[in-house]
Amino acid sequence: MYKPTLSLHDQKGQRKYLNQTERLQFLKCTINRPLEVRLFCQLLFFTGARIAEIHNLTNINIDFSNGSVVIETLKKRKRGIYREILLLDHVLSDLKCLISQFENESENPQSLWSFCLRTGARHVKRIMVEAGIFGTRSCARGLRHSLAVQITSITRITEAKKWLGHASIETTAIYLDVVGEEERAIAQKIWAKDLMGIENVTQLQTSA
Repeated sequence: MYKPTLSLHDQKGQRKYLNQTERLQFLKCTINRPLEVRLFCQLLFFTGARIAEIHNLTNINIDFSNGSVVIETLKKRKRGIYREILLLDHVLSDLKCLISQFENESENPQSLWSFCLRTGARHVKRIMVEAGIFGTRSCARGLRHSLAVQITSITRITEAKKWLGHASIETTAIYLDVVGEEERAIAQKIWAKDLMGIENVTQLQTSA
């Protein structure tokens, strides 16, 4: 059976992921949003989770004693598979503030969000536009792809697979094939060697 090839570019060659500059610009534009919207977008940004996974979160998914969020992985053959992701202190502080507004927050699971999934996607889109990010990557999936690129560049692929909640390591592996700002440091090392070689050749030619 034919299986479509996974790619980080669309059919027009446009990136599906945000580069580091775009990521930080998106984050900057979330800061002055209302608490609920800011948290929704920052959880997407910092966890790389799927938008439906973030929208499904309840107050009992936040483990304050461990400083983490427990996310149910949706793209699995069966439900009830979770992964735990650590959160920054300021995100945890905002979550405490949000959850403190709930009734019986320690007893009953309650959704963190008062808006539907579609509205959540609209919030993300508006911030993308404000950040000057357009096209295929200007969505929650673009945030997920961008964090995946970052994770796979600094850790083992098995750890990246666990963080992202992928069913197979082949899916995680596509993020190893990124060309752009994320590989500029490697390219500069290569260019430095080339330039050194050119200088050596030039010196030989001059002295001949």
